[in-house]
Amino acid sequence: MTEQSPVERIKRDSRLLRGTLVESLADPLTGAIREDDTVLIKFHGSYQQDDRDVREERRRQKLEPAYSFMIRTRLPGGVCTPAQWLALDEIARRYANGTLRITTRQAFQFHGVVKTELKATMAAINATLIDTIAACGDVNRNVLASANPVESRAHELAFEWAKRLSEFLLPRTRAYHEIWLDGERIAGTEEVEPIYGPTYLPRKFKAAIAVPPINDVDVFAQDLGFIAIVEAGELVGFNLTVGGGLGASHGDPTTYPRIADVVGFVRPEQLLAVAEAVVTAQRDFGNRETRKHARLKYTIDTRGSNGSSAKSHVAWVSRSNRPAPSSSLPVATASAGSRATTAAGTSRCASARGASRTVRRART
Repeated sequence: MTEQSPVERIKRDSRLLRGTLVESLADPLTGAIREDDTVLIKFHGSYQQDDRDVREERRRQKLEPAYSFMIRTRLPGGVCTPAQWLALDEIARRYANGTLRITTRQAFQFHGVVKTELKATMAAINATLIDTIAACGDVNRNVLASANPVESRAHELAFEWAKRLSEFLLPRTRAYHEIWLDGERIAGTEEVEPIYGPTYLPRKFKAAIAVPPINDVDVFAQDLGFIAIVEAGELVGFNLTVGGGLGASHGDPTTYPRIADVVGFVRPEQLLAVAEAVVTAQRDFGNRETRKHARLKYTIDTRGSNGSSAKSHVAWVSRSNRPAPSSSLPVATASAGSRATTAAGTSRCASARGASRTVRRART
């Protein structure tokens, strides 16, 4: 048996994402957290970073790097209220470096939060009724939805399904509430992750819901996509896409971008069950040895796309429900403005624009 990546051992031994984060946060001798905890904190929505501009100078002075933390929100569809926006802006000024960045996955990022302020910042974010759980890490990330939920009834429903999908695929561990919100651990109850299991997914997982004719979520670049099918103004279901992803390692031909496959049609009431089937297929069959080959696109390509074990979880969808024909099916792109061949034919993709033009954007 091939040895699994070190990250898999960290997840397995983490006690469902707890690790030693409490001890790391309490350690006054360093601005960093323990090495294993730098992996686990991602599942809570944060990354440890350091200031590269002063890295060499601090090294010469025999000081540790100037550590700080990025915090990313979970915000399905990118929707927040004016009050939440103002509260997040104040949090950025009080605890972070004064910037509030909009990400390419419709979320917010704070930068420059020091370790001693990390818990207070997390609590302040949660006080706005926004959280950060699963914004990073080997789980389903923030769910994208077409940008304007008030444009039509279909757009409104797409946003509602994005929220439901995001909640459905959240980790069930109580670790987040225990560590950041002073929640008490419930004694005598066995904790389980019904969808993810004790080691979660092999790599990050991205999902989106698109409403034709605008592909503002780049649905064919997602691990899991739902393309709304609208008839007479009513949402009747979704065409299902799986296995997209644009990432590749430079100079490594075994890594590559991939356009998602359109594999079937699902009714709205089937969406969550189908999403669970795709996620658990990736959980069970994804590559846990080599992380650069651990996304769903590689699972599909190595396990086959015509009813093999990796896709048996969702084969019933493609067999019994063919994709709905739609001349307005959003088309895919390997990068903004490029051309790519998809099930919809060869065409150009409408790339997402909007409010993110006026603020700093951060990739997620």
